[in-house]
Amino acid sequence: MPPMKEMFSLFLVTVTSLGLGCTGTGVSIRPDGSPGPQACPEKALETMKILRLRPGDSSTVELDANQSGQSPISVNDGPVESILKEDFGYLPPVTRLYGQIWTGGPNVVIRYYEARPPDGERILICAVARLGRGGLLKKPGPRPGSAVLDFSRSGVYIVDDFR
Repeated sequence: MPPMKEMFSLFLVTVTSLGLGCTGTGVSIRPDGSPGPQACPEKALETMKILRLRPGDSSTVELDANQSGQSPISVNDGPVESILKEDFGYLPPVTRLYGQIWTGGPNVVIRYYEARPPDGERILICAVARLGRGGLLKKPGPRPGSAVLDFSRSGVYIVDDFR
């Protein structure tokens, strides 16, 4: 039997071969400024099944890799790179999560579309950042398209579509 590291590498190659594709662009915006519904790509659903990530599974994430450990943090509309702080299915801590931030609605919305394990390629996922009682409560930012969050960490939850 091959060593565990070789098995995990083969596993990541298999998952990576499922492909990439969703980036959060082309999402409809609701009248309140929050993003509208969005389907999770079939390839992401397949990848999450292999990774043993099911809707509702959760972990902890450092929301912005560039503001790690700071409090409060300022976030802007657009792409985000976050860092897993705990295991998430087969994804280890320090895995990078890539997604999109929207600050226009009543809460900050962060949707994650890709994950990159420390020794692997980017793979498709569907996940959201949220606190225990729902969304990421925000304070107005210094300019349009930005918001202030009291905490630099949040829960991250697997979803099968974005609502």
